[in-house]
Amino acid sequence: MRPVTASDDAYLGLVSQGPGRKVATALGLPAPVELRRHDPARPTVTAPVVVLGPAVSAQTSQASGQSSVTEADQLATHLLGRGLEVHRHGDDVRKVGAVVLCLTEIRSPADLTAPALELGAVLRKLVPGGRVITVSRPAAGVALGSAANLPQTEVEASGMDYAAVAVNAARQGVVGFLRSTAQEMRGGATANGVVVANGVSVTAPSVAGSLDFLLSGRSAFVDGQFLVVGTQDGPESLAQAPQGETPLAGKVVVVTGAARGIGEQIARLLHTQGAHVVPVDVPAAGQALSTLANELETASLSLDVTAQDAGQKILEHCRTRYGRLDGIVHNAGITRDKMLANMDEAKFASVLAVNTEAPLRITEQLLADPMGDGLRVVGLASTSGVAGNRGQTNYAASKAGIVGMVAGLAPILAQRGGTANAVAPGFIETEMTAKIPMARRQVARRLNSLQQGGLPRDVAEAIAFLLSDAAAGISGQTLRVCGQNLVGA
Repeated sequence: MRPVTASDDAYLGLVSQGPGRKVATALGLPAPVELRRHDPARPTVTAPVVVLGPAVSAQTSQASGQSSVTEADQLATHLLGRGLEVHRHGDDVRKVGAVVLCLTEIRSPADLTAPALELGAVLRKLVPGGRVITVSRPAAGVALGSAANLPQTEVEASGMDYAAVAVNAARQGVVGFLRSTAQEMRGGATANGVVVANGVSVTAPSVAGSLDFLLSGRSAFVDGQFLVVGTQDGPESLAQAPQGETPLAGKVVVVTGAARGIGEQIARLLHTQGAHVVPVDVPAAGQALSTLANELETASLSLDVTAQDAGQKILEHCRTRYGRLDGIVHNAGITRDKMLANMDEAKFASVLAVNTEAPLRITEQLLADPMGDGLRVVGLASTSGVAGNRGQTNYAASKAGIVGMVAGLAPILAQRGGTANAVAPGFIETEMTAKIPMARRQVARRLNSLQQGGLPRDVAEAIAFLLSDAAAGISGQTLRVCGQNLVGA
């Protein structure tokens, strides 16, 4: 099957450069550019990284009048150790490849003004495909990425402490600031955030892994989003150096719905990153599934995921061939679109059965076995499950169910050394979206900050990250791969 590429969007090809871009700009039309995606032959960042943040800790200076190493300093030192050219301000840099804005020490909304304006000045130097990343702490009582039970903050600990309320307001202010900044990016640049739980170091393994992912071309279609690092978990070696090109080496990962579309690209990318992939699909997809398995030099599993014993069959297959199971990607899904007034029981129930009930049942069966220890679960949600979509009440309910599933699984898997997360794609260029009438397809492509559709590869990159050891401290989250869809953010 021919892979979908950015060239499938003829308008993008026309306006991304040259005369076409000038005409689009003059007429006020969308002028997207091809995104910077991962290429092992190119550096992670093509120009210096600027780390912005206080040079003196506000708490330390107030208490003793002495300076100390701030968390912004720690981030700068960390990035230097990764071989990047790092500056603590942008005044002496002509071009900037990325900006890391450390906001972990803000105490009130007023504290946002100076760093925000400092970032604004540096943005003028950001190269095409550049990155902006905020690093901040969580606000109490507010879930990001559908996280559940975030660690306790000052507000929860001190009740009606108005200083703590101000901290909470400032921390949540970062969310609106970052997402608005993302909408102002140009030239395929993106802005995302890393939220670090209280008590977790800004150089923890999964903070390091999140920075690596967001700085790289692997996050090309992730924009205006936050990765929440809830624990210090993860090999310390990952805090010292990036994972390289094969972060999944030796891991056994099952991918359901793998015979075509996004599932096929997920299986191929995981294989490229070193995983032993077990592609699963329905018997009707047998030929395509066998072809894929042969190319990946693996054994496929023909299976209806709605079967009551589907999880047990997956366990038997993995035990027999590998003796282990490290992760599962619940990608299999169907649509049966209809306006609710015209919806029948079969259409509604079948979508829930495949998209939500099957992942729930399979995961429960996997966790009933000792091979479920350390399991990483990634579910495929959708922006339809976040913002809703006309004519998709059944599909939106099923994908919102995946968001709830991973949030609920997170504490269960934490006891077993595993994680559960979801990826919510927006408009992705697939054979299915290619069938949408042309005018509607063009509108759907432009309804995000990057003004284009994503590629199946973009979804696969996010899933691969969440399956890796670099994401060991991230669980219960839903990462949107949608170019910052302007409906539902």
